[in-house]
Amino acid sequence: MPELHTYKGYYLWHYIPSRAAAVIFLLLFLAATIHHTWKIWKLKTYFCICFAIGGFFEFIGYCARASAYDKTGRMMPYCIQNVFILLGPALFAATIYMVLGRVIIAVKGESRSLIPVRWLTKVFVTGDVLSFLIQGGAAGMMISSDLASIGNKLVIFGLIVQVVFLGFFIISTMIFQARMYRNPTQETSSNVLRWKWHLNTLYLVSLLIMVRSLFRVVEYIMGNDGYLLQHEWPVYVFDATLMWIVMAIIAIRFPIDPEMFRTRPISRAGNALALTARCQQTSFPRSHICASKLESIRRRNMTVAAQSM
Repeated sequence: MPELHTYKGYYLWHYIPSRAAAVIFLLLFLAATIHHTWKIWKLKTYFCICFAIGGFFEFIGYCARASAYDKTGRMMPYCIQNVFILLGPALFAATIYMVLGRVIIAVKGESRSLIPVRWLTKVFVTGDVLSFLIQGGAAGMMISSDLASIGNKLVIFGLIVQVVFLGFFIISTMIFQARMYRNPTQETSSNVLRWKWHLNTLYLVSLLIMVRSLFRVVEYIMGNDGYLLQHEWPVYVFDATLMWIVMAIIAIRFPIDPEMFRTRPISRAGNALALTARCQQTSFPRSHICASKLESIRRRNMTVAAQSM
């Protein structure tokens, strides 16, 4: 039976980390990350790479946590799990922010957005990057006993930045949706362009990430003597489980229309067949955008055929 050991006279852990729980979640995050990576490659939705990297961060973090089972006196496993598990959700949030701007453009609702669309993604991703850098730097400072107190405060500040931007993102999304209800565009009348369905997905995953971030804020405010750091189950309930649910939700409700979100243009040769196939692979199988593209291709083909007669 492993025992708690100190690192230079200081307890890094207040309990023996569960190897079984860590292995379960590292396998869950590995499976989810592989699935998202495959889907990103298949649909060419490269802006979602941050989401897959976030899943990889979670996987690495729980690998380190599993190895810490009998290494509670070593700094490296503790540091790796602390940094990677802390930073993964920031990468999830970055992808969520980028999705909203694309949805707004797809339904031509730029005038209904609280923030100009050309700045929307930049504002939220900048805030997310700021939060990421603060938390990453602070987590590194917490390795040193002399800087641990400062690092703890910076982690709290970075998490609060994340919560503030998530809250502002949710409010901005709600305002956009309310304005679209009052003054809808022609694109919103299509019963196959499920923009509300995707906004609901953004609400759900944003709230889950916010709950997790608030948990972390409370955890660090309570400090080493607090209940949350003294017990292991809160980490798996309010962090690991919630973040895996986020990955599962996005895997099921992947908010991608190839014409709305793809980053690589479809080649002109055989583009009608390619477009049809891609539309059938997404949650917008017969979207307004796909239909209009296909119609333009058909008209061009008819014109070419008429000219050749």
